[in-house]
Amino acid sequence: MPEKHTLTDLAIKRFPVPATGTATYWDSHTRGFGLRISAGGAKTFIVLIGSGRRQSLGRYPGLKLSEARTEASRILAEKTLGNIRPSHTAFEDAKEEFLKDCEGRVKPRTLRDYTRLLNRHYRFARKSIADITAHEIVRMLNKLNDTPSEKHHAYTAGRAFFRWCRAQRYIDRNPIEHLGIRPSNRSRDRVLSDQELANVLTTALSGTTSFHRIVSLLCLVGQRRSEIGALEWAWIELQEQQITLPKGITKNNREHRFPIGPMAVSVFSSITRLKDNLYVFPAARTSNANTTVFNGWGKPKAAFDNELKEKGYEVAPWTLHDLRRTLRTKWAELGILREVAEKYINHVSGANSGIEAVYNRAKYLEPMRAAVTTWEARLTQLRKEYGETHSRHKISVKKIIAGQVLSV
Repeated sequence: MPEKHTLTDLAIKRFPVPATGTATYWDSHTRGFGLRISAGGAKTFIVLIGSGRRQSLGRYPGLKLSEARTEASRILAEKTLGNIRPSHTAFEDAKEEFLKDCEGRVKPRTLRDYTRLLNRHYRFARKSIADITAHEIVRMLNKLNDTPSEKHHAYTAGRAFFRWCRAQRYIDRNPIEHLGIRPSNRSRDRVLSDQELANVLTTALSGTTSFHRIVSLLCLVGQRRSEIGALEWAWIELQEQQITLPKGITKNNREHRFPIGPMAVSVFSSITRLKDNLYVFPAARTSNANTTVFNGWGKPKAAFDNELKEKGYEVAPWTLHDLRRTLRTKWAELGILREVAEKYINHVSGANSGIEAVYNRAKYLEPMRAAVTTWEARLTQLRKEYGETHSRHKISVKKIIAGQVLSV
């Protein structure tokens, strides 16, 4: 049992400030009422409301001792009567409840993003969510300054989580609500030059990691990174040379079928499929019940950039989404019709929107296939112009489809 003290103004002034962490002094007069002193000298009245959960009442001397004791008594009485819900919950517990509540309420892709972002960036473990400050969140988000898109996504996931916590009455204030983090616009118009694109694709095709293959596919098919990262083998038809993304994985919540060319087929054929694994790019090294889709983009992207430098390739700062924008821009330069290009990258616009899109699904397949053929021919030309094409990717499509090539 922790030692108890008679809390008085004189005692509070005499309590020593800890060198590190915090020190808590429980009152012998009011059960569950105490004072917490931080290493910085801040003195905060707290009340214990069950299962180790503590609720802050206010700082001394701004909040008087008599006022704090009265408020603590009121809260403890309300809890005994069942009229209040403990507002201090461990972060991990609240996160688990939040993600469970999201199931069926948000799209599967959104749930995966929330799970990844909260697990990766919000490492508060058993800390009470009511004790998490805006300063801590800002400090955490600032670590992502080199990846502004990831920073914004982390902010968005955190905001959704803390809003939910407030709605559940776990906290009285949302510490992230007014931080004002905005997505960076630095690369929204970034289009890789022909040489940059050739260098990125050549480097990607020469690698053997999941990230190398994902980058290869982003160059070749221009879909969103989340869609490529979450690919399942059941969605890929190598014989027909096409992929069908179910509506639960796409941004516009529509099924999206698009053709792929020989180069994309060769990338898929270079991947060793793990036994009984649904995913093309599983996060785990081996297949098991906890295997998830590829995640953690920052480190492999940094390693890929270093690889470009080691090869002597000069590529200005770029993001994975820039590859999607680059494909769309260069398709326009190749004279590919706007509606065909928009349909291929699954943008909802013009003929691809509203009721028109329902009746126009089939007629775009062949024009898209022709566009893919033109695009892969252009990429092959660029690679020859700006560097040698790796012989490991000179593979007959007929052999691939026949199943004669299992790895590249």
